[in-house]
Amino acid sequence: MSENNWERDVLEKLMLQTLKEQRARRRWGIFFKLTTIFLVIFVIVSIKNLSFTESDGTPVQAHTAMIEIKGTIEASGNASAGNIIRALNKAYEEPMATGVILKINSPGGSPVQAGMIYDEIRRLRKVHPDKPLYVVVEELCASGGYYIAAAADRIYVDKASIVGSIGVMINGFGVTGLMDKLGIERRLLTAGEYKGFLDPFSPQTPQQVQYAQSMLNQIHRQFIEAVRAGRGDRLKENREIYSGLVFLGPKAIRLGLADELGTVESVARDIIKSPEIVDYTEQEKLADRVLKKFGASVGYGAAKAGLGWNPVSWQ
Repeated sequence: MSENNWERDVLEKLMLQTLKEQRARRRWGIFFKLTTIFLVIFVIVSIKNLSFTESDGTPVQAHTAMIEIKGTIEASGNASAGNIIRALNKAYEEPMATGVILKINSPGGSPVQAGMIYDEIRRLRKVHPDKPLYVVVEELCASGGYYIAAAADRIYVDKASIVGSIGVMINGFGVTGLMDKLGIERRLLTAGEYKGFLDPFSPQTPQQVQYAQSMLNQIHRQFIEAVRAGRGDRLKENREIYSGLVFLGPKAIRLGLADELGTVESVARDIIKSPEIVDYTEQEKLADRVLKKFGASVGYGAAKAGLGWNPVSWQ
């Protein structure tokens, strides 16, 4: 019996070892199959990219350059003047880019950032008169977003696009009534008559409101002048256009704020005549974005603490 048990033990060990080897082979087989699949995908993607670019990233065939302006226009985001201007210059300097499309989906933002982009577009159009720049509006092109769009050769919209909001605002809050009810006293010492300008914890004075309104009016006039310079005689001048209202695509066309219905693909194919689209949008790295957000937050907090109100916004 002991001899039979020994033989059985040996057979069981051999079978177990065989099963382990088979499982290991299966695992390695799965690993190599997955690795092969990933390599094939990588090669396909690389070949696809190489069909449009040389090894140094330079496009080798005629195409439409596309730059996306998405979200709030601000110094710390992807839609900052720095990012958009770098992308614009790359697109204009590329000889194989036959035209440029700005795809805009933005509620607006900083007047300074939008103004910088507007000025750069106007400059590049003069330097490169043979390379058109068109704006294609997706869902929203309002305030600072429209300020930028006004610099383009033409503006294309969707039937449901929201366009306009040509206006300026300063927003803030006041809690003096609540402070009185709670028995809280505001102690603010300043050097300079208006250093506590629009402080939310102090009563608002007519002089402060008048001064703030004067600033808003000046910036609003700049906005209006920029729109008129960009759109020219296409505008159907009336007070409604500059009231801060927004309009759906068809009405924006009737008012001269936009030109036609169109998409990125249709403009590239039918207007620029280069259906291949290459994305030139500058994408910030995560680390850079975090650092910029931190710096902007510190600066924004300091501005609010020092000024007592939110900086001017086209949003």
